Amino acid sequence: MESSHVIILLILLGGLATYIPVFMCLFFTAVLGFVLFTDLPLLLLAQTLFRSLDNFALVVVLFFILCGNIMTTGTIVEKLIKMANALVSWLPGGLGMAGVIACALFGAISGSTVATVVALGGFMIPALIEKGYPKNYAVGLMTTSGNLGIIIPPSISMILYCMISNVSLEGLFLTGYLPGIVITLLICVYSYLLFRKNTSIVRTPIGSAGELVAVFKEGFWSLMLPVIIFVGIFSGAFTANEAAVVACVYALVVELFIHRSMNLNQVKKVFVSSAVTSATLLIIVAGASCFGRLLTLENIPPKITEAVLSTIQSPWVFLLAMNGLLLIVGMFMDVISATMILGPVFIPMLSAFNIDPLHFGLLMTVNLAIGYCTPPVGVSLYITGAMVNKDLVWVTKACLPFLAIQIAVLMLITYWPSAVLYLPKLMGYIQ
Repeated sequence: MESSHVIILLILLGGLATYIPVFMCLFFTAVLGFVLFTDLPLLLLAQTLFRSLDNFALVVVLFFILCGNIMTTGTIVEKLIKMANALVSWLPGGLGMAGVIACALFGAISGSTVATVVALGGFMIPALIEKGYPKNYAVGLMTTSGNLGIIIPPSISMILYCMISNVSLEGLFLTGYLPGIVITLLICVYSYLLFRKNTSIVRTPIGSAGELVAVFKEGFWSLMLPVIIFVGIFSGAFTANEAAVVACVYALVVELFIHRSMNLNQVKKVFVSSAVTSATLLIIVAGASCFGRLLTLENIPPKITEAVLSTIQSPWVFLLAMNGLLLIVGMFMDVISATMILGPVFIPMLSAFNIDPLHFGLLMTVNLAIGYCTPPVGVSLYITGAMVNKDLVWVTKACLPFLAIQIAVLMLITYWPSAVLYLPKLMGYIQ
């Protein structure tokens, strides 16, 4: 490794180790790298910054953020939870099952882990504790189930990966359904086994057919939102980019005119809040793009590829190493920054090991999703910890059984790629 590469790495790591925001670390590392190690004008970096934001793919992210905020402000989330409760809350551990199923449904709309944890955790954690579930189970369940927000499409992480890899967004979306469903089912099975002999927890009586029909009738418009997104994209009615806009318009119409749970003042606040969140994301994307341009000019990705190929020959070993590295990276870096920085470094290596970019995009998404629940920077840990007034260590311990399930599913999809690539092949996104 050349001295310039070491200096660039140390500047970046030094910044990340302090309280400097991630986008500032990335941007100033790029600026110093340009000044110290290239003869190119800084104007080139400014052009890279603006071009990175002038990308139509980012529109998808912005509208899915808006859609998630509309849902959490209105009553769509509440009605999804009611439907999940009606399905399984009469079983042992049923309210916990309802929580993870609601996270899966919400994730199929919002594309965000943080939005899922905030929207559902604040409602489900007190409800679980009130019904007699252990606090550590309630917190661990809702902290980790939020990961389904970016594993089950639409996913902000997948959108960014497609932006840098040029793979089919619809094809990558299709890879996320299997792991999302398997994680949901395994957590439901774990909850059932954990509480099947526990008679102290209050169970909801099995509702009559009329009551079930009433619940689903009330939640029909909410349930149709993920259905419209899925059917619309894969029937060809509209693209994934257009789906985000359709979802926003649909959610807004439902909340304003059908549920009547929002007023115009709330709509204004939702749009402003979404704009602030979107601006934060765009700044990170801009900083990561500038840093990526420096890496390209310094020819760092090909050198890393060469070094890896000289030490690793087996695709199995390579995937295991990538999983380990990404799990560690997820402990210290958010999913947006990690995807934008590491994607261009890892993607050139895939062809040498005959690994499908769609498969690797899914692995990257699941690994970095788990990072939301691992210290020291796991955002979900801090959110639910604040809800129950518990420290980072306590929340982390509460998450361990659920993280074990997610890591087991990660290893399954790592070494059984044909399972997750079946749907993209069936739909014609892989030849």
